[in-house]
Amino acid sequence: MTDDGLGWYGVRCVFRWTNHANQPYEERITLWRAASAAQAVELAGREARDYARDNGVEHLRFAQAYALSEDRITQGTEVFSLLRDSDLKPEPYLDTHFDTGKEH
Repeated sequence: MTDDGLGWYGVRCVFRWTNHANQPYEERITLWRAASAAQAVELAGREARDYARDNGVEHLRFAQAYALSEDRITQGTEVFSLLRDSDLKPEPYLDTHFDTGKEH
């Protein structure tokens, strides 16, 4: 948090491209200066509604915020991180959540 009370937040929002074959899902991570994670989600939600309208996609109203630990954004700054518990081994985990073969 800086002297002005604002910090950087990465917010992930999820969309569905209903106007495309197979109706793919999209995850977007955007950066926001805000006083709290809740405010960052609010700002990202407004932008997500505009993005959905402008691109003819469905905004799924799902958002996750991540407070950046650095006040100055530089090359290599981590903008989002998510920990997920799973009993899956590494290869099945990646195949289930990330490498499904259906990514664009």
